[in-house]
Amino acid sequence: MGPKTSKVYETLRERLGSGVYAPGDKLPSERALTEELDIGRTALRQVLARLVAEGALEVRGRSSYRVPGAVSVTHPEGVDPWVIHGKRNVYDNQWVKLQLWNVEPPGLSAFEHHVVTLHRVAVTAVLDEQDRVLMMWRYRFVPQQFGWELPGGIVDADEDPADTALREVVEETGWRPKTLEQVVTYQPMVGMVDSPHEIFVGHGAERVGEPTDLEEAGHIEWVPLADIPGLMARGELMGSGTLVALLHILANRRAQGITAAR
Repeated sequence: MGPKTSKVYETLRERLGSGVYAPGDKLPSERALTEELDIGRTALRQVLARLVAEGALEVRGRSSYRVPGAVSVTHPEGVDPWVIHGKRNVYDNQWVKLQLWNVEPPGLSAFEHHVVTLHRVAVTAVLDEQDRVLMMWRYRFVPQQFGWELPGGIVDADEDPADTALREVVEETGWRPKTLEQVVTYQPMVGMVDSPHEIFVGHGAERVGEPTDLEEAGHIEWVPLADIPGLMARGELMGSGTLVALLHILANRRAQGITAAR
């Protein structure tokens, strides 16, 4: 992409990220965009094709683009939340808090339930133009095995998760993503553990130095997306954040009819 095309790409990316174009919205026509953004039709289509490949847009009909993410299912009515009567600490330090909560489900008796509170975490999948994802081969002593992981780490107090995502990629790999987009927040073990995971996808990266977090780094490699299903089948993708991020990418590509090149 040339400077003009890159600028239009960043403009549309910003609009998508800020909600100017919301899930389910139809983008303005190609003619309207070429006039507004002062770009030729061919160059605009290159930008739109890249956004479709990244899962940021989907094609509906001929030259019609929509923002994915619209849903038809509605929230059911008449379903009540559990009542929380109280909480008491069992163990608490800077890394983990264990509590007993007195909870009452609708129509049932109250009982005590263990709740573990951990830190908020940010995990990032960085993709390059060759359909590869930036990963680390690491040893985890809890399951006592090696596996592939995406860079990620704890969100510091008062830190924006996007800043954490960028910082962790640089510290653990020595690469800096050119763009970052938050795609989902989830809880890895929602029935007992409170540890929000923020998942980001980055596109493009530049090498800015050697990893500074040597304990985390291990071996760093750009892994072909086409290898991800095989690595998953072999049990070599470690951590729910890695799995959620990569499955999100693969699902978007499948929805758009895009396959990772070998």
